[in-house]
Amino acid sequence: MAGKNAFLIIDAQYDFCNPKGALFVPGADEDMVRLSKLIRAQAHRIDHIVVTLDTHPVIDISHPVFWQDGTGNFPPPFTPISTDDIRSGRWTPRYHKEKAIRYVESLERQGEFGHFIWPEHCLWGSRGAALDDTLLEALLQWTRNGNDYQAVIKGTHPLTEHFGIFKAQIPIAEAPETHLNRPLLDQLATYKQVYLAGEAKSHCVATSLKQILDHAPQLTPKLVVLEDCASDVTGLGHLGDPIYAEARRQGVRFSKSTEVEL
Repeated sequence: MAGKNAFLIIDAQYDFCNPKGALFVPGADEDMVRLSKLIRAQAHRIDHIVVTLDTHPVIDISHPVFWQDGTGNFPPPFTPISTDDIRSGRWTPRYHKEKAIRYVESLERQGEFGHFIWPEHCLWGSRGAALDDTLLEALLQWTRNGNDYQAVIKGTHPLTEHFGIFKAQIPIAEAPETHLNRPLLDQLATYKQVYLAGEAKSHCVATSLKQILDHAPQLTPKLVVLEDCASDVTGLGHLGDPIYAEARRQGVRFSKSTEVEL
């Protein structure tokens, strides 16, 4: 047994958690205050912390610069792009055309998330990709107990979205980093309790949770979702709601940070 209590903190980064971030999730700044307070208060009872880091190149299939319309304009952020849009010529991929079209088709067959354009965010090496300052301070204080947090990077492949930490939405055959991260699932399953928090609740947290339900049933009864330490992308909470409902049906526990006793 590796220990009793582990935290899995999804994408708690500047671009999501800071009001000046490129893809600020309203409420995320306060989520980090609550989460950091919990970590500080329970530091000696936390055995391991995993933080995930969404990290993208600029030329990414989910960024505006990857697509153009008939006059060369890029789609504005928060634009959905469907296969019908591509067939009609409304939007055309500027790079890797055939692969990009197959990707959008695959997403639609999968039926989880359609293709969506985001603001350029969490660009590798940028301030936006860094951990939230409030959380980082709490993590550094926790490390003085003799542990160190583990950082896991996702989202670096330009031809697939990577919401959940454990695998990309559509894994790329020749890119192992997009395939199921079984070692991380197995590692987390060695703990008695795993507390899940981060951003955004509607997307990356929800998808990470679904991937656990789908691929690690032994981990499901150990999960505790910190429901006041995650927030939805505005107007898109409905995308994650069915996942949380299914998690409850499968016995995943939900708790507020102020109610947690490790």
